[in-house]
Amino acid sequence: MTGVPASAAGGSSGAPGATGSAAPSGGAPGSGPPGSGAHDDQRPARGGKIAAAAVNQASLWNVANLLTMLRLVLVPGFVALMLADGGYDPAWRSLAWAAFAIAMITDLFDGHLARTYNLVTDFGKIADPIADKAIMGAALICLSGLGDLPWWVTIVILARELGITLMRFVVIRYGVIPASRGGKLKTLTQGIAVGMYVLALTGWLATLRFWVMAVAVVLTVATGLDYVRQAIVLRRRGIAERAAASEKTEA
Repeated sequence: MTGVPASAAGGSSGAPGATGSAAPSGGAPGSGPPGSGAHDDQRPARGGKIAAAAVNQASLWNVANLLTMLRLVLVPGFVALMLADGGYDPAWRSLAWAAFAIAMITDLFDGHLARTYNLVTDFGKIADPIADKAIMGAALICLSGLGDLPWWVTIVILARELGITLMRFVVIRYGVIPASRGGKLKTLTQGIAVGMYVLALTGWLATLRFWVMAVAVVLTVATGLDYVRQAIVLRRRGIAERAAASEKTEA
C-alpha cells in the first residue's frame, strides 16, 4: 500500500494526538485551568481524524478499490449483454449500455476518492488502468465485431491507449506525465461516443454519434502525439539532469 501519508502513519512532528505526545506529568489530561489550552491540546484536530480514518480505510477493500473491482466484473457482463440474441436486440443493447454507463461513472469516482482520502494502493494503481482499458476495449471490439464500427477506429483507439500506457512506464524513471485536460476530454468524448454506438440508435441520432466518434478519434490521436512529445522532453531533461549530477559528483 503506497497511499498512506507519513503524517498519518505517525512520521511527522506536530500532528495532533501523535505518538509520544503524552500528557504533562503530575496532572491528568485536561486538568489545566480554564483558558490554559490544556483541553485544546488533548482534543485531536478535525484534520487528524480525517487522516486517521483514511489510514484505516486504505486497504485492499477500500471504497475506491471496490469500485475498480466492480468495473472489472462488469466487463464480462457487458460483453454477454452486448452479444445476447445475436447482438442486435434493442433491449439487450440497452442493458449493455447501462452496464457500460455504470463502468464509466465508477471510473470518474474511484480515482478521485483514492486521491482525496489517501486510499491509493498498489492494487489500485495496477487495476484501475486495466479496468479502464478493459471496458473500453471490450466495447470497441464488440461494436466492430458486430459491424457497427469500422475496425480501423477500434485499432487506432486501442493502439493509442496501450501505447501511451506502455510509454508512461518506460519514462517513469525520469518523471510522471500528468493527465492533461485534453486527455480528460478525450476520455469523456470516447465514453459518450461508444455509449451512443452501444445503443441501437437510428435517424439523426445515428448521424450524431458518427460525428461524436469522429471528434473522439481526433482527440485520441492529438492527445497521443502530445503525450509522446511530453515523454521525449521529460526523458531528455532527466538524462541532462543525471549527467549534470554525475559531473558535479566527479568534480
